[in-house]
Amino acid sequence: MSEKVWFITGASRGFGRVWAEAALRRGDKVAATARSLADIEDLGIYGDAVLLLPLDVTDGDAVFETIQRAHAHFGRLDVIVNNAGYGLFGMLEETTEAQARAQMETNFFGALWVIQAALPILRAQGHGHILAVSSFAGVVTFPSAAVYVASKWALDGLCDALSKEVAGFGIKVTLIEPGGYDTDWRGSSAQHVAKLDAYADLRAQLGAAMSGRKLGDPNATANAILAVVDAKEPPLRLLLGAGTVEIAARTCEERIGVWKQWADVSTAAQG
Repeated sequence: MSEKVWFITGASRGFGRVWAEAALRRGDKVAATARSLADIEDLGIYGDAVLLLPLDVTDGDAVFETIQRAHAHFGRLDVIVNNAGYGLFGMLEETTEAQARAQMETNFFGALWVIQAALPILRAQGHGHILAVSSFAGVVTFPSAAVYVASKWALDGLCDALSKEVAGFGIKVTLIEPGGYDTDWRGSSAQHVAKLDAYADLRAQLGAAMSGRKLGDPNATANAILAVVDAKEPPLRLLLGAGTVEIAARTCEERIGVWKQWADVSTAAQG
């Protein structure tokens, strides 16, 4: 199948916008969603190839209705992209219950509702590809965004298990795990907690470590995503950005080393 039909959440900016335009430019069809239609109305230049839909992924009923509208309009859905999400910045102790719950509602439950709504369609078709935008933080943790990291690890585990559940239906699953990119993730879409003085030194250290860091160009990810959705056997996880593979490999090696170091204790605990 050469032409694909995409359903993309969070298509107004960042990766969602880049990938929607990349798909449309090459002749695919896209159901593009955003909380405000005004943010994506310029995609209307692609005419009948694009369907613009308002969607807040935290509204489960709206998610199911919107997926059905997209399917009814195009007749099938080939690629489901869970891109809607935002960053919550703050130490764990600083984060309120309301902030933590809101983060999970968007980053985790929003993706869950989209996947659940799409699965009956993809099963009936006998094919489909679910992409979930996780993060490098879904592999390697860092301080100052513990709940955000938790939301991505939850999404990572969800999609890993999902891939095993749906493989027999011809459905593929890929976690997209970008490193640092020059998107609005740290900009107007981000949420910040009230700061405690106790973490001032750590915050300063993190700021110094980040100063001068070169962020990736979101537009450079388009070809990678097109290659993944066109692959006969796409990866379960795809890291994006220079250095991400090396850092992830080193982190995994360190974890394996600790597991092996404590192997005797682990085995003895069997009883």
